[in-house]
Amino acid sequence: MGEAAAVAVAFGTTFDFLHAVVYFAPEARQRFAAAGLEDGSTAYFASRSAAMGPVGAGVVTASFFNFHPGKVARSLPHAWTITTPEAVLEARFAAVDDLYRRLFGEELLASAEVAEAAALAREATEGCRPDGRPLYAAHATLPWPDQPHLVLWHAVTLLREHRGDAHIAALLVNGLSGLTALVTHVATGAGFTPSAAKRTRGWSDAEWDAAVAELTVEGILDADGTLTGRGRDLRERVEAATNAASLGPWQHLGEEKTARLRELCRPLGRRVLEAGAIPGRRIPD
Repeated sequence: MGEAAAVAVAFGTTFDFLHAVVYFAPEARQRFAAAGLEDGSTAYFASRSAAMGPVGAGVVTASFFNFHPGKVARSLPHAWTITTPEAVLEARFAAVDDLYRRLFGEELLASAEVAEAAALAREATEGCRPDGRPLYAAHATLPWPDQPHLVLWHAVTLLREHRGDAHIAALLVNGLSGLTALVTHVATGAGFTPSAAKRTRGWSDAEWDAAVAELTVEGILDADGTLTGRGRDLRERVEAATNAASLGPWQHLGEEKTARLRELCRPLGRRVLEAGAIPGRRIPD
C-alpha cells in the first residue's frame, strides 16, 4: 500500500481529530450561544452547513445523510431567523482559535512545525475535486484564514468533507440509506452504541428496529444484530470505495510530503485525545 492509500485509510485516526474536536468544545458552545444558537443540535446543523448559505432541512438532511429528517427540521431553517451563515462561520473560526489555544498553547501554535503542517495540509487540498461533493465544495469557497493553526484546521475540514461526501456516494452505490448505513456502521463495533446512535441522530426505537429487521431479512445482519459475512463484505466495499475516492489530495501531495504531514499531525491528534476533548475516543496504541 502506497503512502496515499495508507493515509486515506487512516484518515480518521491521523487527522480527523483535529477537525472533529470542535463539535465537543465548550468554546464552540459559548461562541454559538453568543450568536444566538443556544441549542446544541441547532448549532451543529447551522455551523456545519453555514458554508452552503441559509439552506433548509432538506439540503442538510441529504448532505449530512444519517440524521432523521425531523431532527434536522427542528433546527433549520429556524436557525436562519436567529442569525446568519456569515455570523455562524465567524463564530466557528473564533471557537477553533479559542479551542486550539487552550489545547496546544501559544508556543506550539507559533512553532515552525504547526506552520509547516498548515502549509502541507493546504497543499493537499489542491488535489481535492468538487464534483459531486456538496459539503466540500461549499467549504472550499470560504476564504483561507491567516493564522497557521486556523489554516491547518480549515484544510483538515476540507479534507474531511471531501472524504465524507465520497463516503455518502459509496453508501448509496451499495444500496444503503442514511438509517441502514448507521445501523450497519454500529454493527461493525467501531462506532456508536445503538442507544447513542438513536439519541444523537434522532431515530426512534421503532424506526431502528424496522431497519434492523429489513437488514436481517436481506442477510446483512444476524439474528443477534451482528454483521453476517455478507454484511462485512458490504461494509468493506463501502470503505474501499471511500478510500479509493479519497486518494486525490494525498497523490497530489506526494509520498514524502504526505508522510511528513502525518508525522506532524500525529502528536497534535494525540494531544486532543489526551485532553479528553473527544468523548469516548481512546488514545491509539
